[in-house]
Amino acid sequence: MKAWRQASGFSPEQWLEKEREQIPLWVPVGLGIGIAAWFVLPHRWSWLAFCCAALALACAAALLPAGGRGRRIAISAGILACLGCLLIWGKAVLVEEPQLQRATFVTVTGKVQSVNPVPAKHMVRLLLRPMDAPALPSLIRVNVRESDMSPAIGRDAIIRFRIRLMPPAPPTLPGGYDFAARAYFAGIGATGRALPPVAIIKPATAGPGIRERLFSHILDRVEGPAGSIAAALATGDQGAIVEQDAEAMRRSGLAHLLSISGLHVTALVGAVIFLLMRAMALSRRAALDWPLMLIAAGGGALAGIGYTLLTGSEVPTIRSCIAALLVLGGLALGREAITLRLVATGALIVLCFWPEALTGPSFQMSFGAVVAIVALSEHPRFRAFAAARDENGWRKFGRAIAVLLLTGLAVELVLAPIAFYHFHKAGMLGAFANIVAIPLTTFVVMPFEAMALLLDLFGLGAPAWWITGKALELLLFIAHGVGGSPMAVALGPALPPWVFGVMVMGGLWCLLWRSVWRWLGLAPVGIGFIAILLNPSPDILVTSDGRHVAIRAEGTGMALLRDKAGDYVRSALAESAGYDGVLESLADLPQARCSADLCSVLLDKAGRSWRLLVTRSGMFIEKEAFRRDCQRADIVISDRRLPGWCKPKWLKVDRSMLAATGGLAINLDRMTVRTVHAPNDAHPWIPRRRMRTDQSIFQSGGAAAQRSPSPVASKP
Repeated sequence: MKAWRQASGFSPEQWLEKEREQIPLWVPVGLGIGIAAWFVLPHRWSWLAFCCAALALACAAALLPAGGRGRRIAISAGILACLGCLLIWGKAVLVEEPQLQRATFVTVTGKVQSVNPVPAKHMVRLLLRPMDAPALPSLIRVNVRESDMSPAIGRDAIIRFRIRLMPPAPPTLPGGYDFAARAYFAGIGATGRALPPVAIIKPATAGPGIRERLFSHILDRVEGPAGSIAAALATGDQGAIVEQDAEAMRRSGLAHLLSISGLHVTALVGAVIFLLMRAMALSRRAALDWPLMLIAAGGGALAGIGYTLLTGSEVPTIRSCIAALLVLGGLALGREAITLRLVATGALIVLCFWPEALTGPSFQMSFGAVVAIVALSEHPRFRAFAAARDENGWRKFGRAIAVLLLTGLAVELVLAPIAFYHFHKAGMLGAFANIVAIPLTTFVVMPFEAMALLLDLFGLGAPAWWITGKALELLLFIAHGVGGSPMAVALGPALPPWVFGVMVMGGLWCLLWRSVWRWLGLAPVGIGFIAILLNPSPDILVTSDGRHVAIRAEGTGMALLRDKAGDYVRSALAESAGYDGVLESLADLPQARCSADLCSVLLDKAGRSWRLLVTRSGMFIEKEAFRRDCQRADIVISDRRLPGWCKPKWLKVDRSMLAATGGLAINLDRMTVRTVHAPNDAHPWIPRRRMRTDQSIFQSGGAAAQRSPSPVASKP
């Protein structure tokens, strides 16, 4: 090895010396690895083992000869990983609140903490603290119909109503959105929908807050779908956006415009700095004697902080505000501010205060996009291409479009793995849609909306609102046009976590280093993309309650057990399977025989026939007939608790098993079962339920699974 290094001229220490300015960028990565390990590993003993292994790495590195950068990096990496795991573990202990363990009907008397209208769903979302109810969690989230609301229901109001409370919902299927984890760190212990009437024990003493009044004012001034987008841009509240428009924005790659993030904060701060600089330049004394940049940066900082507070102080907005403040500090000091060190500092601050944000798509997508943009802008060839020069207007315009397109493509490539992992789909045309959408939002919509709000103080905002509405209608036209294209998104089934982790580390390796060795990161990225292409779609999906089962039929279609399943369930099943078509009825399949109580389906997979038996009702079924059907079936699925004498050949899925595992994704070709919850998962938001002793579902197959079933399904 030493001879090879001498012959090739490569030495790790020499390489690290060349990359010395980039090494600090890995500090938040090391902390993030420890945080991610806490979420991935199942219980406290594995968390302790990880911390010990990280410290052992640091101790082993300390034994290396002193003076080398590799030694210091290994020591720092071990300590940071251990600190990250302890940080999120400690926060989970600090924020721990009792959570509801099972559904219950109760009469709740509670004090309103916040009011969040959701006009698109004709409801209002309340956060309440129950009073004189020690058996209930200290904070619950309640949905109330608009027709049951009253102007007297506001912050600090006391109300009483009847409700069916539920524990915060875990993912319905493997790879789904985990609201239970988010609710745990938000302190929410239960959710539900209030049943009328809602009695007001004590009306609110104060009216709606500034954010609520601004939200209502914008909806009054701009009618239709454009008004809901305008309200989201100003307040961060997307509750008025109907699902069709929200889906179009997602499919077209423009959904980032709806979340208050770096684009919005930067546009506001930039506009404030521009106006202050121009206003102060009108005074000769100010222009000659005052520190204009320092004053303008201070004004921009105050505007950014105020905007963050106004829009609810969500983590993405706070992250953007922190980044903006760091940029302003750099500008005030005369330093180059927009660098990867700035991004790393912002990420480190967010992870220290909100470590749970690491696993959310908002944190990952916002920082991923910013890292891609800054890394691209720092590349010498791109910087030379994008630099201003003496050329005619058409060439300058074409160069600006090319720069915007290249930046959009870089962002789309970086965000694709994140979108696939969290949403099971990634935008393909977002870079082209953003060429028009970003300038339209930054230079037309937001300035004119701000101008309209300012002019409304004097009753003169109507013309500015008209321009804002027309610009937003154009934005929605672009979203629906691009999102409606069959090439708008690429769909795929839920990804295993290891694929996502490999791609993220490979991408960071490419983006954070500068030398030619950075391109080694393309290897894990390429492995991840191949894994995405080869990732098999599940043949059977079972929701966590066992009521809804989707089966991949022969060909490319999918069939659903219950025809009356709602849109949310249908969407979750289709997205988890990477399916973009219409779910058929299982009873309509030629290989299925269904009655009111049972469905028997014959599936040809992996060169053999599989017999699936699924219950459809809670009615009593004759024991002997059901025992016979269980014995003939390879897989039995039910939303009820099945008796011990029901013994299928491979897998029995019933209520007791699903209570411990959550939803399932079954692949018959590989004979594997993926679950929502790992065995013995001890994260604090997981309900404490005992796992059945039969662990065959976690095996890739067994002797019983190798027996060929009868080619004819028995009729229930």
